[in-house]
Amino acid sequence: MTHADHILIERHDGFQTLTFNRPEKRNAITSPMYRDLYRALDNGEADRGVTAHVLLGQPGVFTAGNDISEFKDYAEGDKLDTAVDGFLKRIATLRKPLVAGIDGLCIGIGTTLLLHCDLVIASARSTFRTPFLDLGLVPEAASSLLAPRRMGHVRAFELLCMGKKFKADWALSAGLINEIVPESEVKVAALAAGRHLADRPPEALAAARRLLKGDPAEILARIDEEDRLFADRLRSPEAKEAFEAFLQKRPADFKKLETG
Repeated sequence: MTHADHILIERHDGFQTLTFNRPEKRNAITSPMYRDLYRALDNGEADRGVTAHVLLGQPGVFTAGNDISEFKDYAEGDKLDTAVDGFLKRIATLRKPLVAGIDGLCIGIGTTLLLHCDLVIASARSTFRTPFLDLGLVPEAASSLLAPRRMGHVRAFELLCMGKKFKADWALSAGLINEIVPESEVKVAALAAGRHLADRPPEALAAARRLLKGDPAEILARIDEEDRLFADRLRSPEAKEAFEAFLQKRPADFKKLETG
């Protein structure tokens, strides 16, 4: 399977689906995948035949987040790819609704991108986690701004700083998702939502969404601020230890850095 197969793009009657398709790596997202997502969203925004976008994963896994090997390469001196930043700014400035169907694992950016979605449907077995601090990093996707707004500081701190794994019922009560359905119905429900949105008057829908979302300038500024900190942290001793530990399948030892 080539990277071109890792994001499946399908056009339906009035909406499009973008499906993570790298199950052998738990749908971990690479730079080429981010570029494919960006292009698909950009093309859908320009197409009058597309009224909404729907994000999907595979049974049991939405995405495990960013591909850690790329972060490790940057930490060791490679140039950081701009594809992630481009994707984040694209979802922050969409005119058309964004729907997500989640079944199973939803980690890192898989969780934070949900803060940009208008409707999120998840199965009861879905789990949500943002292990940024576990990797010596900081939150991204403007989640440091959007999560406290949506769920309050206390729950946002649990999600973004404690790094705990949360089940679907917590995500529902926190306002991260809209609905819990049986795992066999996630895709069906997400497609039904896309179909329903496709039947709405598109210009009125876009205008109503813009009123709800407001000016994206503050979100874009926060993405830039997080990006700068994220890039700095990627080359920190804490991040290097975390990446090595992850790839060696051992616990990270941050205490040794204090005395090393």
